[in-house]
Amino acid sequence: MSGGWVAGCVRARAMVRRCIGAGAARELAACGSLPEALQVLAATPYGRERLPGLTLSAAQHRIADAILWDLRVLAGWLPGDGVRLLRALAGWFELANVEELLEAMAGRPADAEFALGALATAWPRLRQVASPAGLRTVLAASAWGDPGGETVESVLQGMRSRWAARVAAAGEPARSWAAGAEALLLAGQGFPGGRGVHGTGTGEAPGMPGSATAGAVTLDELGRRLPARARWVLAGISSPDDLWRAEAAWWARVERDGSRLLRTSGLDNGPVLGAVALMAADAWRVRAALEIAARGGGPLEAYDAVA
Repeated sequence: MSGGWVAGCVRARAMVRRCIGAGAARELAACGSLPEALQVLAATPYGRERLPGLTLSAAQHRIADAILWDLRVLAGWLPGDGVRLLRALAGWFELANVEELLEAMAGRPADAEFALGALATAWPRLRQVASPAGLRTVLAASAWGDPGGETVESVLQGMRSRWAARVAAAGEPARSWAAGAEALLLAGQGFPGGRGVHGTGTGEAPGMPGSATAGAVTLDELGRRLPARARWVLAGISSPDDLWRAEAAWWARVERDGSRLLRTSGLDNGPVLGAVALMAADAWRVRAALEIAARGGGPLEAYDAVA
């Protein structure tokens, strides 16, 4: 293991110790209001984001921003291969920026952008374009690749599929995370609403949703058409109303796998990937807790079912 990987793994493990954990997040969900929850959260490591007084969407954005900042710091401790891994994982933030840019193009209010710094893939160029067609041109000339169309739906679906493929390239368990996430995306786009599945995922990459999913008209049919590496996320899910359970199961697996990776001492990217998984899961749980608090807090059974 190079000195960069050793230093990066040590730094990654230190960052995970700043996660507040399931118990503290549950206490947030029990708060009777968003201001109360933000005051409680201000006393945790997330307090560096100066949360009190923010709206729910702004607070959730700051929580995500905190993870991105940690990734940028962590990248400074890693060798080139580690930075490339983090850049692939940080694709979620670049995709979120593009979604907000498309909102602005349509004349709707948009959230603040995430500052990606050295973890950007093409954002400095993407943020300069003025149309979905322009986005497609810039994406096609970048590591994102051609999304396959100029409509808003085509741009976003193409980017999401490409992001899944980039994450999957990190090997297991990231490949199973990516396959499960893409299965959730296909299910969420096709159901509810009765549209059925029109997208085909990342193509024919081994273990990833591909052309076999096109035309599925029920969740059961989609589940049967998915490759084994992606099928797990829809296990036991037969109704679109239960897709939130599938999302919770996805996060539970990511967190479980992340914990296992963090405990390894192999000469690879495992501890870093595990740390990122745990930080992301913690942020997801906190964001969910804030949403429940904003609705008046509890019932905690609802939070427990999600987180």
